[in-house]
Amino acid sequence: MNRSIALSLVSLSLVGVACAEETLPAPAARVTPTPAPGNAGIELPDGFSATVFADDLGRARHIAIRDNGDAYVMLRRARQGHAIVALRDTDGDGRADVERLFGEHTGTGVEIHDGWLYIGADDRVVRYRLPDEGLVPTEPPETLVTGFTNSFGHNAKPIAFDEDGRLYVNVGAPSNACQEQQRTPGSPGQAPCPQLEFAAGIWRYAPDQAGQVHPRDGHRFATGLRHCVAFTWHDGAGYAVPHGRDQLDTLFPDLYDADDNAELPGEEFHRLTDGADAGWPYAYWNWQRGERIVSPEYGGDSETVAEPGRFLDPIQSFPGHWAPNDIVFYDAEQFPERYRGGAFVAFHGSWNRAPRPQAGYSVTFTPFDGDAPSGDYEVFADGFTGSESIRSPRQAERRPTGLGVGPRGHLYIVDSVKGRVWRVFSTGERD
Repeated sequence: MNRSIALSLVSLSLVGVACAEETLPAPAARVTPTPAPGNAGIELPDGFSATVFADDLGRARHIAIRDNGDAYVMLRRARQGHAIVALRDTDGDGRADVERLFGEHTGTGVEIHDGWLYIGADDRVVRYRLPDEGLVPTEPPETLVTGFTNSFGHNAKPIAFDEDGRLYVNVGAPSNACQEQQRTPGSPGQAPCPQLEFAAGIWRYAPDQAGQVHPRDGHRFATGLRHCVAFTWHDGAGYAVPHGRDQLDTLFPDLYDADDNAELPGEEFHRLTDGADAGWPYAYWNWQRGERIVSPEYGGDSETVAEPGRFLDPIQSFPGHWAPNDIVFYDAEQFPERYRGGAFVAFHGSWNRAPRPQAGYSVTFTPFDGDAPSGDYEVFADGFTGSESIRSPRQAERRPTGLGVGPRGHLYIVDSVKGRVWRVFSTGERD
């Protein structure tokens, strides 16, 4: 929806205090979206179309979608003092016609589990009890976990749940490569890296216990992951596409040039089981060679391969600095058969390819057979930047950063620049 339409919507304020539940029309029982002209600015494969589910939400991040079709979008920056946008489509046209704001903890992570809306804010995890029929929670949030690092920008806290309902939280590293002097040319890395004790990994927590403190009350499930904004749980394992380290050329100009830095390290796609170690900060993945290379901060010379078997190898890799920001597996049936069980990844784009042209800014699809890719990735949705070539993320009109699959099998794509949400559906199989 554009802003003129949004102005017709009523905004409800809720900042962690109880309020009377609002009576709203129920979500549409049947949804038949009409394709937007030009798919509202994005490019999709033949047989797919998109409509704009919502627009101008603000600095949007991840999205969670309830079984009745209600959607909840996290905001990185508060809008009118609130951090979460609740959306409902009551007339079945595929677009949200009810929009409500609530919540006070901005961030990235948002999941629905067992009747609760869980929020991965930048410095804590909280949860709201969802009303049976209403859109917005009427009770204040319960704080589950605090004590997270909230520095250096890697403070997003994506969350996920396993089959047993246990809560997993990404904790990003508060540095680029754990140097003794951060982002200083030639500075060696700290050995061992003390940040691994509380960051650069995935921790597991109880989903229903208030007052937990990180890392004391958590279990470190996986480590050596610099920052997993793209993280989910699927079919018995965690899956993550972490952000790789930056500035190889400016920190070690004798070993790397600008072309090396634009492509390295690769963005790694990992299947994570308990105890996994993906190698940060000691090594990085060279996707062009298919090898893990010792980091220059730890004695690497851009050629030396890390000790075999010490660190986890990715199940797939992407070019450098595409900046993966979300991942979702497609287990619905509205898309054609080849998409079932595969993974969509949203790439946000990164400043670190400069001065070379930007890359990423797309949603890819990787087919799976069981727990491993069955083929190479392909670009599924593109055209977000509005231009074929940009030199800075600030030039991008849109940047995909959140993904979700709704109850009718439609794929939702969230933009972080202005907060547009596309609803993508197969035109060969309409519900």
